[in-house]
Amino acid sequence: MRLSLLDRSRTRAGHPDGAALHDTIARARHAEELGLHRFWVAEHHGVPGVASGSPPVLPAAVGAATSSIRLGSGGVMLPHHQPLVVAEQFRMLDALHPGRIDLGVGRSLGFTAPVRRALRHDPVPGSGSGSGSDVDAVFAAGADAFAADVEELRAHLDGTSEVTVRPATGRTIPLHVLATGRGLLLAARLGLPVVVGGPVLASADVGDALAAYRSQFRPHPGGPEHPRVTISLDAFVADDAAEARELALPEAHAMALSRTTGEFGPLQSPTLLRAEAWPEQVRRRVEAHLDQTLAGTAPQVRAALEELVERTGAEEVLASTSTWDHAALLEADRALAAAVLGS
Repeated sequence: MRLSLLDRSRTRAGHPDGAALHDTIARARHAEELGLHRFWVAEHHGVPGVASGSPPVLPAAVGAATSSIRLGSGGVMLPHHQPLVVAEQFRMLDALHPGRIDLGVGRSLGFTAPVRRALRHDPVPGSGSGSGSDVDAVFAAGADAFAADVEELRAHLDGTSEVTVRPATGRTIPLHVLATGRGLLLAARLGLPVVVGGPVLASADVGDALAAYRSQFRPHPGGPEHPRVTISLDAFVADDAAEARELALPEAHAMALSRTTGEFGPLQSPTLLRAEAWPEQVRRRVEAHLDQTLAGTAPQVRAALEELVERTGAEEVLASTSTWDHAALLEADRALAAAVLGS
Protein backbone atom coordinates (compact mmCIF):
# COMPACT_ATOMS: atom_id res chain seq x y z
CA MET A 1 0.00 0.00 0.00
CA ARG A 2 1.34 3.42 -0.97
CA LEU A 3 0.74 6.32 1.40
CA SER A 4 0.58 9.95 0.26
CA LEU A 5 -0.61 13.29 1.63
CA LEU A 6 -3.00 15.95 0.37
CA ASP A 7 -2.32 19.23 2.16
CA ARG A 8 -4.85 22.05 1.70
CA SER A 9 -2.75 24.73 3.45
CA ARG A 10 -5.37 25.16 6.14
CA THR A 11 -5.24 28.54 7.85
CA ARG A 12 -5.35 28.82 11.64
CA ALA A 13 -7.18 31.39 13.74
CA GLY A 14 -4.79 34.08 15.00
CA HIS A 15 -2.12 33.28 12.40
CA PRO A 16 -1.52 35.02 9.03
CA ASP A 17 -2.62 33.14 5.93
CA GLY A 18 0.96 33.03 4.66
CA ALA A 19 1.99 30.90 7.64
CA ALA A 20 -0.15 28.09 6.26
CA LEU A 21 1.95 28.00 3.10
CA HIS A 22 5.20 27.77 5.05
CA ASP A 23 3.61 25.00 7.15
CA THR A 24 2.77 23.16 3.92
CA ILE A 25 6.39 23.29 2.78
CA ALA A 26 7.62 22.06 6.18
CA ARG A 27 5.09 19.24 6.10
CA ALA A 28 6.27 18.19 2.64
CA ARG A 29 9.86 17.94 3.86
CA HIS A 30 8.66 15.81 6.77
CA ALA A 31 6.60 13.59 4.43
CA GLU A 32 9.67 12.99 2.29
CA GLU A 33 11.68 12.00 5.36
CA LEU A 34 8.93 9.53 6.27
CA GLY A 35 9.16 7.90 2.85
CA LEU A 36 5.69 8.87 1.63
CA HIS A 37 4.96 8.53 -2.08
CA ARG A 38 3.28 11.82 -3.08
CA PHE A 39 2.58 15.24 -1.65
CA TRP A 40 -0.34 17.03 -3.28
CA VAL A 41 -1.77 20.51 -2.80
CA ALA A 42 -5.28 21.82 -3.47
CA GLU A 43 -7.21 24.56 -5.25
CA HIS A 44 -9.82 26.53 -3.30
CA HIS A 45 -10.90 30.08 -4.14
CA GLY A 46 -12.09 32.72 -1.69
CA VAL A 47 -12.18 30.31 1.27
CA PRO A 48 -11.00 31.85 4.58
CA GLY A 49 -9.83 28.49 5.87
CA VAL A 50 -7.61 27.61 2.90
CA ALA A 51 -4.53 29.53 1.74
CA SER A 52 -3.90 27.42 -1.39
CA GLY A 53 -5.64 28.81 -4.45
CA SER A 54 -3.00 28.06 -7.07
CA PRO A 55 -1.82 24.44 -7.42
CA PRO A 56 0.75 25.29 -10.11
CA VAL A 57 2.55 27.78 -7.84
CA LEU A 58 2.83 25.95 -4.53
CA PRO A 59 4.46 22.72 -5.83
CA ALA A 60 7.29 24.83 -7.26
CA ALA A 61 8.12 26.01 -3.73
CA VAL A 62 7.60 22.54 -2.27
CA GLY A 63 9.85 21.03 -4.94
CA ALA A 64 12.61 23.48 -4.13
CA ALA A 65 12.51 22.35 -0.49
CA THR A 66 12.47 18.61 -1.26
CA SER A 67 14.37 16.26 -3.55
CA SER A 68 12.50 13.02 -4.22
CA ILE A 69 8.85 12.94 -3.16
CA ARG A 70 6.33 13.21 -6.01
CA LEU A 71 4.45 16.51 -6.22
CA GLY A 72 1.13 17.46 -7.68
CA SER A 73 -2.40 18.71 -7.42
CA GLY A 74 -5.46 17.29 -5.78
CA GLY A 75 -6.53 18.91 -7.94
CA VAL A 76 -6.64 21.59 -10.59
CA MET A 77 -10.30 22.48 -11.23
CA LEU A 78 -10.49 22.49 -15.01
CA PRO A 79 -13.69 24.57 -15.31
CA HIS A 80 -11.61 27.54 -14.07
CA HIS A 81 -8.73 27.18 -16.55
CA GLN A 82 -7.81 26.76 -20.19
CA PRO A 83 -6.29 23.29 -20.79
CA LEU A 84 -3.35 24.82 -22.70
CA VAL A 85 -2.45 27.05 -19.74
CA VAL A 86 -2.65 24.14 -17.30
CA ALA A 87 -0.42 22.06 -19.58
CA GLU A 88 2.15 24.87 -19.76
CA GLN A 89 2.13 25.33 -15.98
CA PHE A 90 2.72 21.67 -15.27
CA ARG A 91 5.31 21.34 -18.02
CA MET A 92 7.18 24.13 -16.26
CA LEU A 93 6.92 22.27 -12.96
CA ASP A 94 8.21 19.12 -14.64
CA ALA A 95 11.15 21.02 -16.10
CA LEU A 96 11.98 22.45 -12.67
CA HIS A 97 11.50 19.16 -10.81
CA PRO A 98 12.08 16.43 -13.42
CA GLY A 99 10.03 13.25 -13.17
CA ARG A 100 8.31 14.23 -9.92
CA ILE A 101 5.13 15.93 -11.13
CA ASP A 102 1.56 14.59 -11.14
CA LEU A 103 -1.55 16.39 -12.37
CA GLY A 104 -4.87 15.66 -10.70
CA VAL A 105 -7.92 17.36 -12.21
CA GLY A 106 -11.47 17.91 -11.00
CA ARG A 107 -14.47 20.07 -11.78
CA SER A 108 -15.62 21.81 -8.60
CA LEU A 109 -17.36 25.11 -9.36
CA GLY A 110 -16.55 27.05 -6.19
CA PHE A 111 -17.70 27.14 -2.57
CA THR A 112 -20.14 30.05 -2.63
CA ALA A 113 -22.25 31.94 -5.18
CA PRO A 114 -19.98 35.06 -5.12
CA VAL A 115 -16.94 32.84 -5.77
CA ARG A 116 -18.72 31.09 -8.63
CA ARG A 117 -19.65 34.45 -10.15
CA ALA A 118 -16.05 35.67 -9.78
CA LEU A 119 -14.91 32.53 -11.58
CA ARG A 120 -17.41 33.30 -14.36
CA HIS A 121 -19.65 30.32 -13.64
CA ASP A 122 -22.96 32.03 -14.28
CA PRO A 123 -26.30 30.28 -13.70
CA VAL A 124 -27.80 28.48 -16.66
CA PRO A 125 -30.22 30.93 -18.36
CA GLY A 126 -33.73 30.51 -17.02
CA SER A 127 -32.68 28.43 -14.01
CA GLY A 128 -32.70 31.19 -11.38
CA SER A 129 -30.05 33.32 -9.71
CA GLY A 130 -27.62 31.51 -7.47
CA SER A 131 -29.64 28.76 -5.77
CA GLY A 132 -28.49 25.21 -5.17
CA SER A 133 -30.47 24.09 -8.21
CA ASP A 134 -28.50 26.58 -10.32
CA VAL A 135 -25.26 24.96 -9.18
CA ASP A 136 -26.61 21.52 -10.10
CA ALA A 137 -27.62 22.82 -13.53
CA VAL A 138 -24.25 24.43 -14.19
CA PHE A 139 -22.45 21.30 -12.96
CA ALA A 140 -24.54 19.02 -15.18
CA ALA A 141 -24.09 21.30 -18.18
CA GLY A 142 -20.34 21.28 -17.63
CA ALA A 143 -19.92 17.49 -17.54
CA ASP A 144 -19.39 17.16 -21.28
CA ALA A 145 -17.18 20.26 -21.32
CA PHE A 146 -15.05 18.72 -18.57
CA ALA A 147 -14.59 15.54 -20.59
CA ALA A 148 -13.52 17.57 -23.62
CA ASP A 149 -11.14 19.64 -21.47
CA VAL A 150 -9.50 16.51 -20.04
CA GLU A 151 -8.97 15.11 -23.52
CA GLU A 152 -7.56 18.42 -24.76
CA LEU A 153 -5.28 18.68 -21.74
CA ARG A 154 -3.94 15.19 -22.30
CA ALA A 155 -3.29 15.93 -25.95
CA HIS A 156 -1.26 19.00 -24.95
CA LEU A 157 0.70 16.93 -22.44
CA ASP A 158 1.41 13.93 -24.68
CA GLY A 159 2.34 16.00 -27.73
CA THR A 160 -0.58 15.03 -29.96
CA SER A 161 -2.29 18.44 -30.08
CA GLU A 162 -1.70 21.00 -32.80
CA VAL A 163 0.08 23.22 -30.28
CA THR A 164 3.50 22.25 -28.92
CA VAL A 165 3.52 22.99 -25.21
CA ARG A 166 6.71 24.50 -23.82
CA PRO A 167 8.97 23.72 -22.17
CA ALA A 168 9.19 20.37 -23.93
CA THR A 169 10.73 17.80 -21.58
CA GLY A 170 10.15 14.49 -23.33
CA ARG A 171 8.53 13.11 -20.18
CA THR A 172 4.94 12.08 -19.52
CA ILE A 173 3.13 13.84 -16.70
CA PRO A 174 0.73 11.35 -15.06
CA LEU A 175 -2.86 12.59 -15.22
CA HIS A 176 -5.41 11.61 -12.52
CA VAL A 177 -9.16 12.30 -12.32
CA LEU A 178 -10.77 13.29 -9.03
CA ALA A 179 -13.80 11.19 -9.67
CA THR A 180 -17.49 11.37 -8.92
CA GLY A 181 -19.86 8.78 -10.38
CA ARG A 182 -19.71 10.19 -13.93
CA GLY A 183 -16.05 11.00 -13.46
CA LEU A 184 -15.29 7.32 -12.91
CA LEU A 185 -16.81 6.40 -16.25
CA LEU A 186 -14.97 9.24 -17.97
CA ALA A 187 -11.68 8.09 -16.47
CA ALA A 188 -12.40 4.53 -17.60
CA ARG A 189 -13.11 5.66 -21.15
CA LEU A 190 -9.93 7.76 -21.26
CA GLY A 191 -7.76 5.16 -19.52
CA LEU A 192 -6.86 7.37 -16.54
CA PRO A 193 -6.26 6.65 -12.83
CA VAL A 194 -8.88 7.90 -10.36
CA VAL A 195 -8.83 9.46 -6.92
CA VAL A 196 -11.98 8.68 -4.95
CA GLY A 197 -12.99 10.36 -1.70
CA GLY A 198 -15.82 12.12 0.10
CA PRO A 199 -19.39 10.94 -0.49
CA VAL A 200 -18.37 8.56 -3.28
CA LEU A 201 -15.96 6.68 -1.01
CA ALA A 202 -18.49 6.63 1.85
CA SER A 203 -21.26 5.30 -0.39
CA ALA A 204 -22.43 1.71 0.00
CA ASP A 205 -22.25 1.50 -3.80
CA VAL A 206 -18.55 2.41 -4.06
CA GLY A 207 -17.59 -1.20 -4.77
CA ASP A 208 -20.00 -1.43 -7.69
CA ALA A 209 -18.92 1.97 -9.02
CA LEU A 210 -15.26 0.97 -8.98
CA ALA A 211 -16.05 -2.40 -10.53
CA ALA A 212 -17.71 -0.55 -13.42
CA TYR A 213 -14.65 1.70 -13.72
CA ARG A 214 -12.36 -1.30 -13.93
CA SER A 215 -14.50 -3.26 -16.35
CA GLN A 216 -14.84 -0.28 -18.71
CA PHE A 217 -11.22 0.86 -18.47
CA ARG A 218 -9.61 1.31 -21.88
CA PRO A 219 -5.82 1.83 -21.89
CA HIS A 220 -4.55 4.85 -23.76
CA PRO A 221 -1.11 5.10 -25.41
CA GLY A 222 1.35 6.55 -22.92
CA GLY A 223 -0.98 5.96 -19.98
CA PRO A 224 -1.27 3.15 -17.43
CA GLU A 225 -2.05 -0.30 -18.81
CA HIS A 226 -4.42 -1.10 -15.96
CA PRO A 227 -6.98 0.85 -13.91
CA ARG A 228 -5.58 2.48 -10.78
CA VAL A 229 -7.53 3.65 -7.74
CA THR A 230 -6.39 6.00 -5.00
CA ILE A 231 -8.68 6.58 -2.02
CA SER A 232 -8.60 9.92 -0.21
CA LEU A 233 -9.77 10.38 3.39
CA ASP A 234 -8.95 11.86 6.78
CA ALA A 235 -6.93 9.43 8.91
CA PHE A 236 -5.61 10.32 12.38
CA VAL A 237 -3.40 8.05 14.48
CA ALA A 238 -2.71 8.71 18.16
CA ASP A 239 -2.00 6.77 21.36
CA ASP A 240 -5.73 6.34 22.00
CA ALA A 241 -8.94 6.90 20.06
CA ALA A 242 -10.03 9.90 22.15
CA GLU A 243 -6.79 11.73 21.38
CA ALA A 244 -7.15 10.95 17.68
CA ARG A 245 -10.71 12.33 17.65
CA GLU A 246 -9.44 15.46 19.37
CA LEU A 247 -6.95 15.98 16.54
CA ALA A 248 -9.85 15.72 14.09
CA LEU A 249 -12.07 18.14 16.04
CA PRO A 250 -10.93 21.49 14.49
CA GLU A 251 -11.66 20.27 10.95
CA ALA A 252 -14.97 18.72 12.02
CA HIS A 253 -16.04 21.96 13.71
CA ALA A 254 -15.08 24.10 10.70
CA MET A 255 -17.04 21.80 8.41
CA ALA A 256 -20.10 21.79 10.68
CA LEU A 257 -20.04 25.55 11.10
CA SER A 258 -19.74 26.09 7.35
CA ARG A 259 -23.10 24.42 6.84
CA THR A 260 -24.64 27.04 9.13
CA THR A 261 -22.72 30.16 8.12
CA GLY A 262 -21.83 29.33 4.52
CA GLU A 263 -18.18 30.09 5.32
CA PHE A 264 -15.44 27.50 5.77
CA GLY A 265 -13.21 29.18 8.31
CA PRO A 266 -9.73 28.84 9.80
CA LEU A 267 -8.96 26.01 12.19
CA GLN A 268 -9.40 26.76 15.87
CA SER A 269 -7.79 25.36 18.99
CA PRO A 270 -9.54 22.26 20.38
CA THR A 271 -9.17 23.69 23.88
CA LEU A 272 -11.05 26.85 22.92
CA LEU A 273 -13.63 24.88 20.95
CA ARG A 274 -14.41 22.64 23.90
CA ALA A 275 -14.92 25.75 26.05
CA GLU A 276 -17.63 27.07 23.73
CA ALA A 277 -21.34 26.39 23.97
CA TRP A 278 -22.27 24.94 20.57
CA PRO A 279 -25.77 25.11 19.12
CA GLU A 280 -27.31 21.64 19.15
CA GLN A 281 -27.29 21.44 15.35
CA VAL A 282 -23.57 22.22 15.22
CA ARG A 283 -22.87 19.67 17.95
CA ARG A 284 -24.70 16.93 16.03
CA ARG A 285 -22.85 17.77 12.84
CA VAL A 286 -19.47 17.78 14.60
CA GLU A 287 -20.12 14.37 16.14
CA ALA A 288 -21.35 12.99 12.82
CA HIS A 289 -18.20 14.22 11.08
CA LEU A 290 -15.98 12.71 13.78
CA ASP A 291 -17.82 9.41 13.53
CA GLN A 292 -17.07 9.33 9.79
CA THR A 293 -13.39 10.20 10.28
CA LEU A 294 -10.85 7.41 10.55
CA ALA A 295 -9.35 8.23 13.95
CA GLY A 296 -7.85 5.78 16.42
CA THR A 297 -4.79 3.89 17.52
CA ALA A 298 -2.28 2.53 15.01
CA PRO A 299 -3.78 -1.00 15.00
CA GLN A 300 -7.32 0.39 14.66
CA VAL A 301 -6.47 2.69 11.76
CA ARG A 302 -4.38 0.07 9.97
CA ALA A 303 -7.18 -2.50 10.24
CA ALA A 304 -9.75 -0.01 8.97
CA LEU A 305 -7.54 0.99 6.05
CA GLU A 306 -6.86 -2.63 5.15
CA GLU A 307 -10.61 -3.30 5.08
CA LEU A 308 -11.22 -0.24 2.95
CA VAL A 309 -8.39 -1.12 0.57
CA GLU A 310 -9.73 -4.66 0.24
CA ARG A 311 -13.24 -3.34 -0.45
CA THR A 312 -12.10 -0.80 -3.05
CA GLY A 313 -9.03 -2.52 -4.49
CA ALA A 314 -7.10 0.73 -4.02
CA GLU A 315 -3.35 0.81 -4.58
CA GLU A 316 -2.79 4.04 -2.68
CA VAL A 317 -4.12 6.02 0.28
CA LEU A 318 -4.08 9.82 0.03
CA ALA A 319 -4.51 11.17 3.56
CA SER A 320 -6.10 14.64 3.65
CA THR A 321 -5.75 15.29 7.37
CA SER A 322 -5.41 18.69 9.01
CA THR A 323 -5.49 19.88 12.61
CA TRP A 324 -4.93 23.01 14.67
CA ASP A 325 -1.42 22.36 15.99
CA HIS A 326 1.19 22.01 13.26
CA ALA A 327 3.61 20.03 15.43
CA ALA A 328 0.77 17.65 16.34
CA LEU A 329 -0.04 17.27 12.64
CA LEU A 330 3.54 16.25 11.86
CA GLU A 331 3.45 13.73 14.70
CA ALA A 332 0.13 12.37 13.39
CA ASP A 333 1.73 11.99 9.95
CA ARG A 334 4.61 10.08 11.52
CA ALA A 335 2.23 7.81 13.42
CA LEU A 336 0.16 7.17 10.29
CA ALA A 337 3.28 6.32 8.28
CA ALA A 338 4.41 3.91 11.00
CA ALA A 339 0.97 2.27 11.07
CA VAL A 340 0.66 1.90 7.29
CA LEU A 341 4.25 1.47 6.13
CA GLY A 342 5.91 0.19 9.28
CA SER A 343 8.38 3.08 9.07
